[in-house]
This record gives sequence, structure tokens and C-alpha cells, in this order.
Amino acid sequence: MNAPVKSFDAVSVAVMPPVARLNLRIAPANLGAASKAFGLPLPGKIGQGAAKGDRAAWCLGPDEWLLHAPEAEQAVIVAAFTTARAKTPHSLTVISDREVTIAITGPRAQEFLSVACPLDLSRMTPGTAKRTLFDTAQVVLIRDAEDAFRIEVWRSFFPHVSELLEIVQREFACGL
Repeated sequence: MNAPVKSFDAVSVAVMPPVARLNLRIAPANLGAASKAFGLPLPGKIGQGAAKGDRAAWCLGPDEWLLHAPEAEQAVIVAAFTTARAKTPHSLTVISDREVTIAITGPRAQEFLSVACPLDLSRMTPGTAKRTLFDTAQVVLIRDAEDAFRIEVWRSFFPHVSELLEIVQREFACGL
């Protein structure tokens, strides 16, 4: 489901290639074992993110993490967590096919997203993620840089979110 990049001078919107996407539920006391299984020290504070190479993790709740890795590494990661389960109770759910990632980049990306996102995006620092709404769709919003965000949206909500993004692009392009 790769769509062409749509852009104007201030903002670009692009559907990103698929990734291995996993939801991890584990007691914070067991983060060491999870970090070892994933190959990256997992962040301990809600909203924080961590990255190493092509792998990244964001803490979404007191016992919940969103993990990203290259698609080709998914089986290896699942196997590592299966091995860890013998000593460390946790739940790892592969959600790779459930969601689509949309990248929003450019000098007006923050303003662009604020049209349908209730968060004060100026308070969201690069490297963080939050579960929020985009209009009426639940999403995970990741801030990669001052001018770069990603929206993780369920496939069932993708047409709605995509249409809203197109409307906002047209409004911005017209100077609204």
C-alpha cells in the first residue's frame, strides 16, 4: 500500500514502506530481558523512544511498548521473545499488517497535524511517541525531528485519515 508522495513547499505526506511492528506488554521490572530479546535498551518512561540501527521502541503505557524493525527481522525477534518467555512472562503481538505508517515532513508539519490532532505538538520532543486521536481515529503519533512526524493508523481508519490529510494539504496549498 505504498502511495506516491504528495507535497507542496511546506509539507510532504507519504505512506511509508511496511515494517515489522510488534506490541509488547511486559512488567517494567522485566525490561532488561525484553531489551536483550529485542537487541535495544527499551525506554522506561511513557512517551520516550529509543533507536539502534533499524530498530526502534516507544513506551506507550506503564507496561506497553511499540517495537519497529525491518520486516525481514520479524521472525528472529519473535523467536527471541519466545525463548525469553520461559523465564520472563510477557505478551508479544505481531501487528505488522494491522497498521499503516504515514510520514508528515516539512517546516509546517506541526501546524499541519494540529488541524486534526488535539495534542499540543510543540510539547512533543523528537524521539517521542503518544497515543492520540487524529480527528476520530485512534493513532500513535511519533515525532522523529522538529519537522518530521509519523502517524501509525489502523488500516480500517487509513482511508479516513488519508482523506483528511489530502483536504488539509489542499487548504495549506491555497493559503488557508
